[in-house]
Amino acid sequence: MYTFIAILILVIIFLVVKTFIIVSERENVIVERLGKFTKTLQPGFYFLIPFFDKPAYSQEMREQVIDIPAQSVITSDNIQVEVDGLLYLKVMDSKKASYGIGNYLAACINLAQTTMRSEIGKITLGETFSEREKVNTKIINEIDKASDPWGVKVLRYEIRDIRPSEHVIETLERRMEAEREKRAKITMATAEKEKLINISEGERQSAINISQGEKTKRINEAEGNAESIKLIAGASAQSIILVGAAIKEPCGDEALKMRLVDQYVDQLGKVIESCDVSVFPAGLASIKGIFDEIRDPEQAEIIRERR
Repeated sequence: MYTFIAILILVIIFLVVKTFIIVSERENVIVERLGKFTKTLQPGFYFLIPFFDKPAYSQEMREQVIDIPAQSVITSDNIQVEVDGLLYLKVMDSKKASYGIGNYLAACINLAQTTMRSEIGKITLGETFSEREKVNTKIINEIDKASDPWGVKVLRYEIRDIRPSEHVIETLERRMEAEREKRAKITMATAEKEKLINISEGERQSAINISQGEKTKRINEAEGNAESIKLIAGASAQSIILVGAAIKEPCGDEALKMRLVDQYVDQLGKVIESCDVSVFPAGLASIKGIFDEIRDPEQAEIIRERR
């Protein structure tokens, strides 16, 4: 009796398990009836026909992150690097994901590796760092086109790490050190060049300023001399005019002659005083002629008194 009850309980449990199914919010369940696709179960509680319906596949409907294993890749400049990445995808059609391909995860991983190897092989090592976004975009496009029949949508791909070999790293470090030294020397040479240019420019400007000052000085001196000559000439002309006017006065010519005699005598005295030898005028005849021309006894008397 107890055995029958136990068997009955087991049968009931088996029927409940095979008859009722609860689908969680994060998945879809593919149901087959007699081996043929019947329907896709969304999240909820469902009743199945025992021995006819069965849940064949359960597909994860959340976004999935797949770790792409590191692989050795040769760049276009023949440098070997190891590259790995992360692939983000989501099942959009659970039926296609179940029947379109046996294992879409493995297929996406392999496709990501081959596409990455192909794209990295088209660029140089330096471009693998600067062109990372472009490489990611190309890999996404290639995988997305291939995975569309699988009901899978590739959301994004990120290259996680690019690791050259130790030898390549040492070579790159030496190259970078040489490049830094080169830039430092170029910077120092440029600074020295600018210094010399500034010095020469300063000397040039100083010479220009000095020449400009000298030019201005000479112009000012020339203008002063010209003004002085002009004033002297004007004064001389004025004095000549006055002398001429005085000559025209009565006894003016005699006064002029007298003035000339006085100046001659004064200058002769100065010459004699400044000399250590006796000086006799070379033009005694001229002096005699001057005195001969003075016929007025009064003027002669005046001359004798001054001598």
